[in-house]
Formats: sequence, C-alpha cells, structure tokens
Amino acid sequence: MKTIPQITRLTSIALLSGILVFSACKKESSSDSAADKETYAAATGQAQSEADIVFDDVFNNVVGVDSEVGVGAGVGVFSSSNTTDGAVETNGVNGVDSTRCFTVTYTQLAAPARFPLQITLDFGAGCTARDGRTRKGKIITVYTGPLIVPGNSSTTTFDGYQVDSIKVQGTHKVQNVSTSNNRAFKITVTGAKLTKPNGNYSEWNSEKTITQTEGNGTPLLPLDDVFSVSGASNGSVLKNGQLFQWSTEITNPLIKKFLCRWFVQGTVVLRKSNSPVAELNYGTGTCDNKATLTVNGVVREITLP
Repeated sequence: MKTIPQITRLTSIALLSGILVFSACKKESSSDSAADKETYAAATGQAQSEADIVFDDVFNNVVGVDSEVGVGAGVGVFSSSNTTDGAVETNGVNGVDSTRCFTVTYTQLAAPARFPLQITLDFGAGCTARDGRTRKGKIITVYTGPLIVPGNSSTTTFDGYQVDSIKVQGTHKVQNVSTSNNRAFKITVTGAKLTKPNGNYSEWNSEKTITQTEGNGTPLLPLDDVFSVSGASNGSVLKNGQLFQWSTEITNPLIKKFLCRWFVQGTVVLRKSNSPVAELNYGTGTCDNKATLTVNGVVREITLP
C-alpha cells in the first residue's frame, strides 16, 4: 500500500521531464509544421504535468489521513507528523496539531454510523508544509469506508483550495477495485480546473488504474511488488491568449517495480485531436533512468530524474 503514492508521483515527474524537453516559446499557427508540433507539445505537456502533480498530491493527502480511512501517516502532508495528535473526531469541530499548520475535522454524516465519514483538511489562509508547498483553503473528502477494503471509495472536492499560486477546482475520486488476485485502485478526476494569477488556466479530466501484478501473496514484503498503471486523460489549456486541447493515453501499461526508482516499461502518447504528437517510451523492462521521446519522427533518448 505504501508504494502507491510513489507510483503516481513518478508518473507526473517522468511526463514532465520528458515532454518539456520542448520548452518552445514560438507563436502557434494553424499548420502542422515541426515547429508547431513542438510548441503544442510544450504547452500541453506542461499543463498535463501540472495537473498530474497537483492531483497526485491530493491522492497522497486523501490516503494519508490515518490508517482508519487510508494507509496512515507517511504520505502527503502527513508524512512528518502524528496523524492523531490534535485531530478532533466531532461534528464540525476543528483540531489543531502544534507540529503542523493545518486542521483536521472528522464529521460522521450518518451518525451514529461511522461511515460515510467526511474529513476536511483546512489549510487556512496559508500553510507551508515540509515539502515547500504553500496550501490554502480546504480539501473535503467523503469516505464510504476504509480504502483498503474492496468496493470502498473516497470523493474529494475543494473549497477555496490553492497550491502555491494555482487555484484548484474539480472532483477527485479513489475507488478500491481490487479482486481476490490483485490489489487495484481506480483514480478519476473530473471537471478539474487549475487557474494561475495571470489568467492562464487548464481544464482536465483523467482516469487511471493502478494494479499490483506481483507480490500480492506477500503483503508484508514489498520487495517483490510490481505495479501496472493504465489510463488516459484529456484537457485544454489557455496560455497567453492561445487555447490548446490535448489528450494522453497510456498505450502500453507503465510497469513499476518496488526495487526500481523508475518505470521499467510502457508507453504514453500525447495526441492533438486523434493525431499522435509525441510518444514517451520507458523501455522493455530494464531498471535504468533512460527513456525515449519521439516527436516529428525524431527519437531522442532522455534521462529521467
């Protein structure tokens, strides 16, 4: 369980490092020239990566609240504090932990039943965490039950929420879709909008499934764990008065081994309409920090962080 957040972070970081090789600042035209494709790949790749990073952070915070609803301390803003100290489990009353700058509220929506349980993370007017990000506003999540139980889910919305200078809107859902053979989570983001102070914004929808394909028989021994990530996303971005629309698809599942920092296999395609613009390929199974990025038929080897 504790490796799931690491996978999502790697997805966004790899996409960012790969696609943003094309950090073009040219004006967009209606042609499909090589320069225009690179401009398009740069603008949409950055927007895709920012959305991935913001909502991966939401996922980490949703599953990191405590071991009752998620995986407990160790991920997200809970990574360096005791998640029970100062958390008040009463309807509408905030609890403050002196070791962190946000409050946590537990609200039983159908008391005396424990679930559905609403948990609100309130970052107030500004809360800078140990990860260096400054968050404002509220993350509001309703859990149908513990997320480690198949069939249970969480739905997250936002109230004035902001990460650094980016205003965050939308709905984020996590659902445990595990089977008797494999542990799996479906992560869906709908109606997302990320707005910057200069008026630039991106709108985004995403659906991914993270499945544990090896190591299910040894839940206490993560060294043999292997995960497969599949899914797709689409969005539009307004940047300096120009509107770009894109979609991405994991065309071959991204494979992550616990013992390897990087994805070892899989491909991601970025499309304009139905036409591929760029493809990121992680290789054939070898654990290394190399991948290839193809744009305009040109294949470049890139180094992953």
